[in-house]
Amino acid sequence: MKKIFLYILLFPIWGVVSAQKTEGVVHYEYQLNWIKMMKKLPFLTQEEKDRMENTWKNEENTKQKLNLYFNEKESLYTWGQDQQEYEGTEYKGRNEELLMHKNFELEKHNDMIEMSGKTYLLQDSLQKIEWKVMNQIKEVAGFICMKAVTEDKVKGQKITAWFTGDIPVASGPEQFHGLPGMILELDIDDGTLLIEATSVEFKKLEKELVLPKMKGKKINDKDFNDLISKYITDSIKMQRNPYWVIRY
Repeated sequence: MKKIFLYILLFPIWGVVSAQKTEGVVHYEYQLNWIKMMKKLPFLTQEEKDRMENTWKNEENTKQKLNLYFNEKESLYTWGQDQQEYEGTEYKGRNEELLMHKNFELEKHNDMIEMSGKTYLLQDSLQKIEWKVMNQIKEVAGFICMKAVTEDKVKGQKITAWFTGDIPVASGPEQFHGLPGMILELDIDDGTLLIEATSVEFKKLEKELVLPKMKGKKINDKDFNDLISKYITDSIKMQRNPYWVIRY
């Protein structure tokens, strides 16, 4: 709490400049470093790591575009309109189903996520994330941001977020939220995955926040996390990379 208060002291004009900055879209670039990720998996054999490094040497960073539509009451995170399919130097295909909706008034989320070839509908309360706000600041997409850290205990990952009070909406990319401002950059495991805002458009949204018809198996957060934990455990036993089919 002291560091959040310090952040407010550093930027005393937030209440003025942020009054009209509560609706629009954040454009993100999602970069997953496959080689760095695989090197961090201790259960993979060196032969597997060498094979995968050779396979991905020309595509070390997979870059994809995602959008976060938001207002004061809700947000919706999904693929950019030009990113429904991907094409690289060696691979071409479609992106998995992905839509994450947060309703801040009702404190609920409604997500559609594809994992291991199946589509799941996660419907549950917004889970409280135990953030630790630090005193470092930097600029992201033209906004002054402050650092916060937490841990994904299901996947065992270190999470670093950079958020700005200039956009006073407690949302962000993927499942992350709950900070006193929009998360514009998300760093998972020291740069293995980097999700960075490239630009922010403040505008009146029309139908962007309307949920489409979604199909899939309904599940709550606990059961979905149990599925992820089991899949990771099974992958470790078989010395396979679990992140071929689950989001890093």
